[in-house]
Amino acid sequence: MERTLIKDTPKKIGEKVRLCGWVNTRRDHGKMVFIDLRDRTGLVQIVGDEKLGNLRSEYVIEVEGLIKKRPANMTNDKIATGEVEIEVEKVNILAKSKELPFPIETDGYEINEEKRLKYRFLDLRRSRLLKNLINRHQFIKSVRLWFNDEGFIEVETPILTKSTPEGARDFIIPSRLQQGKFYALPQSPQQYKQLLMVAGLEKYFQIARCFRDEDLRADRQLEFTQLDIEMSFVEREDILNLIEKLMIDLVEAYGKKIYQKPFPRISYQEAMKKYGDDKFDLREKKEDDVLAFAFVIDQPLFSWKKEEKRWDSSHHPFTAPNPKDLKFLENGEIEKVRSWQYDLVCNGSEVGGGSIRITNAKLQEKIFEILGHKKEQIKNKFGHLLEAFEYGVPPHGGVAFGLDRLIAIFNNEDSIREVIAFPVTSSGESSVMDAPSEVDQEQLKELGIQITPTQKDVKKK
Repeated sequence: MERTLIKDTPKKIGEKVRLCGWVNTRRDHGKMVFIDLRDRTGLVQIVGDEKLGNLRSEYVIEVEGLIKKRPANMTNDKIATGEVEIEVEKVNILAKSKELPFPIETDGYEINEEKRLKYRFLDLRRSRLLKNLINRHQFIKSVRLWFNDEGFIEVETPILTKSTPEGARDFIIPSRLQQGKFYALPQSPQQYKQLLMVAGLEKYFQIARCFRDEDLRADRQLEFTQLDIEMSFVEREDILNLIEKLMIDLVEAYGKKIYQKPFPRISYQEAMKKYGDDKFDLREKKEDDVLAFAFVIDQPLFSWKKEEKRWDSSHHPFTAPNPKDLKFLENGEIEKVRSWQYDLVCNGSEVGGGSIRITNAKLQEKIFEILGHKKEQIKNKFGHLLEAFEYGVPPHGGVAFGLDRLIAIFNNEDSIREVIAFPVTSSGESSVMDAPSEVDQEQLKELGIQITPTQKDVKKK
């Protein structure tokens, strides 16, 4: 007999069916036993005699039985299948379960997070987290369809790439075939997507995995998912209009409301003066179902690193300066140069950012030099990009969104860990897998790597 999903049981009253799932709860009323059976699609009540008596919570079972309509005074309007029940004829225990380390019928916020992540495969049985993952799937599916309809091409870029200074620390991977050399995991597909513009793709997007070795917090993970976009033959207004259209369509599909349309455009200087931050919340009342988007523009192109006594990129080194401020760049008035950058904020969080890119090789070299790179370093780190610009590069710009942050906001979650299947803990340890971990000496030898003892190890000895 073909398996029936629990959500479909109300459509099959009077039919014999086979259901599979987990025992959610068990109520023993003497000769009658009531079980709430759970699969991914919902809950349904099954009814039987002593044959159900040896079932326990979270046992995996298979049942066959007749779907019957419940009496009017016995319905349960709290679940979608509350008007039916299954009269069990046959039950088969597929797997038994130990007692769970924590309850899963609650939202789980009250449970120690490290414990939840240690047993994440159980935590994900929680209806809130299952709903979050289903919503995430639907969100990303909607994004892909939206960009397809807008004429974009989805392109996957490499995960093993070159270490280049782009703001955060790289994760590096040793090469076995070329010992002493290293790959880096991408902080973003920035240079690849610009090369795709040189290649003539014109409209690119990707649901990209990105990696940054940086301190963790509620809205930051070591690896994260980014909606990455790049377009040729565009100006800043074209990209801002595209972003606004995308967000409005996604919000409407999600059944939420937008605080203000069109999205306000606020200069960085104005934001800092009015809100004291460039990540602000426009809402006067913090309503869950209302999303307040705003663009932040005219950021400084450079920021001064006081401790290091050097200039750094406010966004990244490929961001074009505002054309009106090129005179300041030439005069060495670095602090006055505004960028051709734009950020999208929503309810007090930065959810996306991008810029019009530099496409002039000489200007790009000058920016690198201001950031403290020597000519030889520029050639070694970025020579591939500068050479590409010599073969007909179109004007282009793009934007990237932190999908984890967006999805968390859309699902009223304060932490992105609540919308990621297997996030790392606040100390950077992976859930379930106990990573990072040591590797054996043979693997290190093959890679030409020798581990030197840390100061901590020396003190132990």
